[in-house]
Amino acid sequence: MSTGSDRKPSSLVCFPYSYEGEKVHGLYEGKGFACFEGGNTYKGMFSEGLMHGQGTYTWADGVKYEGTFVKNVQMFSGRYTWNDGSVYEGSIKDGVRHGFGFFRSGIHPISYIGYWCKGKRHGKGTIYYDQEHTSWYSGDWVNDVKEGWGMRCYKSGNIYEGQWEKNVRHGKGRMRWLTVNQEYMGQWVHGIQHGYGIHIWFLKRMPASQYPLRNEYVGDFVNGKRHGHGKFIYASGAVYDGEWVCNKKHGKGKFVFKNGRVYEGEFIDDNMVEYPAFLANAMNMKGLNSICTGNHFGTGKELEKTNSTQLTFCFYCNVEFAVLRHITELRRIYTFYSSLGCDDSFDNTFLMTKLQFWRFLKDCRFHHSNISLAEMDRILRDKTPVEEIHCPHETLLFRTFLSYLIRLAFRIYHEEHKENSPYLSKCFLEMVSRNIIPTACYVQGILFSEEGCTVLVMNSYLDKCWGIYRAFCRPSTRPPFELTMKMRHFLWMLNVITSISLFCVGWVWSLSLVKSMPFFMEKKNKIKWQDCEI
Repeated sequence: MSTGSDRKPSSLVCFPYSYEGEKVHGLYEGKGFACFEGGNTYKGMFSEGLMHGQGTYTWADGVKYEGTFVKNVQMFSGRYTWNDGSVYEGSIKDGVRHGFGFFRSGIHPISYIGYWCKGKRHGKGTIYYDQEHTSWYSGDWVNDVKEGWGMRCYKSGNIYEGQWEKNVRHGKGRMRWLTVNQEYMGQWVHGIQHGYGIHIWFLKRMPASQYPLRNEYVGDFVNGKRHGHGKFIYASGAVYDGEWVCNKKHGKGKFVFKNGRVYEGEFIDDNMVEYPAFLANAMNMKGLNSICTGNHFGTGKELEKTNSTQLTFCFYCNVEFAVLRHITELRRIYTFYSSLGCDDSFDNTFLMTKLQFWRFLKDCRFHHSNISLAEMDRILRDKTPVEEIHCPHETLLFRTFLSYLIRLAFRIYHEEHKENSPYLSKCFLEMVSRNIIPTACYVQGILFSEEGCTVLVMNSYLDKCWGIYRAFCRPSTRPPFELTMKMRHFLWMLNVITSISLFCVGWVWSLSLVKSMPFFMEKKNKIKWQDCEI
């Protein structure tokens, strides 16, 4: 028994051929020493002729057990020592490891602390593969096999956290390759990325720059390769959204260059069909050397109605100066809101989602200007599919964030400044001074109030809530007639799911409307509270 894993109760010889100690009525009782055939010995407590109580049993090959005996069987707790130096100390049942215990190998730098079942690792436990404890696994075990949820830290420093099956990564998990500055979050099959996932490449910062570079792919994987539909966001600000085959753009796709120009069409073998020579400099990841600060902003339908010459002059001169005047503060605000509800990142850099953008809009009281969040989504729609207009998962680059602010500034304040030219920059400065500077980063509401709960909600329940929302939505009465939810639909949903009285819920919600939607009071003679969009 040199491995420390095959000692069975049947190998315990129980009938001694010699005994030294006390006897009562001819039976061994109290302390004693017994020798068995084959050279095994026992020293400890006896009761009614049986090993019972604390004692030490030593096999002829040098293996030793010290602990509790119950009627000749090792039970409850004890310590095994093998002749190769291996040690187990912990719970024992019927002579085998069962319950919580610690094992250390004498011939390999391996140790395990956790739960056992019938001599095998089973339940929660941590195994260390080296003496420095730099390589380890901590998580679920089933019959000596990694099965369930667990975290694996490799000697290189790379870390995997997620689901396991038959000792390999399988299911949903997150892998961080510290050695090559990469990270993957998504589905695994038999140790390989397969299914939907997010892969991030962290690039080196430029000298004298505080902003990191990162490339990010979000989409389908097949056997560890980008295959299917996916979006690739380049560190330069360029974006490709379309079909992939074996890590290459292939099929229909849309490529947005860092200057804002757009190509939409067919790709073959990573090349644009219509402009094959245009690809080399546009999408070469090795050539990334700067962050696009975003001099191109969408203008929206309202801006298109103004004089094109005046708009061009205002945009490229006055608006850019207005943005640059507050660029540091706006970048700080973008970073703050994009990290809400997010887990740790290598470079502490995140992309803002639509859900975080809504939180920013509400904190800055944009909805106090006689415009709802649903109406803002319609204004900022661009080419977003109708069914995804209110999707909380949509990501916003920093330049898109700035573009949205300019368009909302025009929508909210153009009436006040339309007599003063150039008024677009004045609308933007008015919005910054009135809405953003005084209230940004003072997070309101319940969702983002506690970091731990927020991370749990964002990771575990956001997709489910989005699915429920879409299931109970109805087409809007306004163009583009997307699916939306009114207060009456929300109350009906609560009634269906929880069987709460519509009257009680409606009364409570009608009182809270004044706080959550201030513009409602201004419209109370025009719109019933049941018809307000949420």
